[in-house]
Amino acid sequence: MAHVKLHIPGPVEVSSKTFQAMTRPMIGHRGQGFKDLYAGIQPRLQTLLQTQQLVYLSTSSAWGVMEGALTNLTSKKVLNCMCGAFSDKWFDVSKKLGKDAEALQVPWGSPIRAEQIDARLATGHFDALTLIHNETSTGTMSPLAEIAGLKTKYPEVMFIIDAVSSMTAVPIAFDALGIDVLLAGTQKAFALPPGLAVFVCSPAALARAATIKTRGYYFDVLEFEKNARENMTPSTPSISHIHALDSKLDDFFAEGLDARFDRHNRTNQMLRDWASRHGLTLFPEVGFESKTLVCINNGAKLGGRVIDAIKLQKNMKDRGVLIDAGYGKIKGTTFRISNMGDETVSSISDLIVQLDESIAGL
Repeated sequence: MAHVKLHIPGPVEVSSKTFQAMTRPMIGHRGQGFKDLYAGIQPRLQTLLQTQQLVYLSTSSAWGVMEGALTNLTSKKVLNCMCGAFSDKWFDVSKKLGKDAEALQVPWGSPIRAEQIDARLATGHFDALTLIHNETSTGTMSPLAEIAGLKTKYPEVMFIIDAVSSMTAVPIAFDALGIDVLLAGTQKAFALPPGLAVFVCSPAALARAATIKTRGYYFDVLEFEKNARENMTPSTPSISHIHALDSKLDDFFAEGLDARFDRHNRTNQMLRDWASRHGLTLFPEVGFESKTLVCINNGAKLGGRVIDAIKLQKNMKDRGVLIDAGYGKIKGTTFRISNMGDETVSSISDLIVQLDESIAGL
């Protein structure tokens, strides 16, 4: 089958170098070879996330860790901050776990703001909150530093942050922010295949988990901490994914983290500029746009017509590129294009040529 290049919000394109790393010979996950592999990865992950805490590797999707964070850290009530399809789903997950949960719902496309959270936490009812930093369904990035500033006011509340589509693309200083859990899947900005999650916990989160007697095993953060101290994982890991992560971290540091963050900034701006040239607007509130994808309204008229997002997606796929025709309740009224992972100024320039040709064919 002919390869269709992925410019959807995840999974994203995976390089041949990364795939090659996954073919390294298998090793025992309790042997010294695996310990050496994890030990080599650990300090680079700590540098990436700007933390002195151990960084854990989970053979799961990010949703596994997201659910695990709730079972490990919530005993009273959780505030689920909701601004799109995936953050909305976290509220549903909380209820399915039997947690006392409350929704902080804002319109899709609007960010979560600190004052909104502050008003809820001031009630004293909550011992945890969940937030998706970069909501891919709407292309909206909430102001994490602003929100994390509330932690000093509410130290007893666990701040659980999903950075699935922002981690490695924008700087996130875990220790300085003072949050409690930061997690991501590796199939987005990391540009790895799906199947591995990365996360880190604060000392306060570990202390809270120690008070929860029904936190399970597979996602027990105390088991992750205990094993990480020995450069191991609690259960059998996907060793091939971890070899790929090792290779990808080499790429990150060869490029330089600041250069990587700047590259995502520039390629994202290229897509914003492309939309503007065609008279198109972005779906999220101005000033809170994602840096790793664009979510574009299709309602602006172009040549007397309204853009058909489904047809645009088909035209692009015919050219060997997959974009997304919107998600959830804004499917068809928006379309999404990713710039995360390994995309460069050159590759986004090529993408823009194909977008121009595809729009001309509508």
